[in-house]
Amino acid sequence: MTASPSINTAEANALASQTAAEIEYIVISRHNQMLANRDGEVADYIPELAKVPADQFGLAVASKTGQIFSAGDAQATFTIQSVSKVYTFAMLLELVGREEVYDLVGVQPSSDPFNTITLDPRTNRPFNPMVNAGAIAVCGRLRQLLGPSAFDEVLKLFSRAAGRPLEVDEKVFESERETGHRNRAIGHLLRAAGVYDLPVDEVLDVYFRQCSIKVNAIDLAVMGATLANLGVNPRNGEDLFGLDAVRDTLSVMFTCGMYDGAGDWASRVGLPAKSGVGGGIMAVVNRQIGIGVFSPRLDEAGNSVRGKMCCIGLSEALGLHAFDAANPGSSFLKGLAKPA
Repeated sequence: MTASPSINTAEANALASQTAAEIEYIVISRHNQMLANRDGEVADYIPELAKVPADQFGLAVASKTGQIFSAGDAQATFTIQSVSKVYTFAMLLELVGREEVYDLVGVQPSSDPFNTITLDPRTNRPFNPMVNAGAIAVCGRLRQLLGPSAFDEVLKLFSRAAGRPLEVDEKVFESERETGHRNRAIGHLLRAAGVYDLPVDEVLDVYFRQCSIKVNAIDLAVMGATLANLGVNPRNGEDLFGLDAVRDTLSVMFTCGMYDGAGDWASRVGLPAKSGVGGGIMAVVNRQIGIGVFSPRLDEAGNSVRGKMCCIGLSEALGLHAFDAANPGSSFLKGLAKPA
């Protein structure tokens, strides 16, 4: 894998003020530095995903004030896949609250593959909502609460978070429904464990459809910025999520959002994030920006190779890591530091 590029003098000088022009320069330069990277393979276990052009590559950053900075194929559409898990989890937190959600699904990282057919032996519930079992459990509860209109409500919420109407890629949906045998097995396991009492196909249809929603890198950046902006979409001012839902969602993203690469991501990038096998990565800098990347070539953990390297570069160049010395931290703590 290509090593992370070092910060050059122009970027280092840009950090002092971080004007719009300077941030745009950093976004474009990080994108361009990763263009030659051809590591990884396109996901092929869903037949329609194997048809995605492997070398498409888009990067976007959205600020909490609604500014957009982008480079490359930032408007190329792809299916959101597992990034969708972030928003159905937040949606359920808003609908029923933390206590009921955490009775349904845990928040512990798992070393097993994301599509493993297993539950936490201590609780007989999924380990966390970012693996397939947890996301399907969340879909089951949404389907119970909202009835046949569950997916329509999911799509409305995703569209509001992106700031524009989104739609489903019907070919990908049919491909997932026809080949999603492991997910169907997970669905039956969850029903047998009493997680929901619904026909499995009804639940899986919601799940397959949510994964097949079409987005682009700019959409992911805006959706990330909505979480960064404490649940309010910075482009249209819509208030989508409460503070508790945002906090819990970002926390699980930080520990569980990047498949088997979550620990490496937390160390190298230091941001809440979620990836999808469609090639998307969405990352959030709390109260600052959302980042969206699209590049279909994946590493062994199922994360976009160029997407990951771009995020490492942005984190380093802009001091975004949660524990970076350049990150100013909470304004509340800055207030405490002032003399009485």
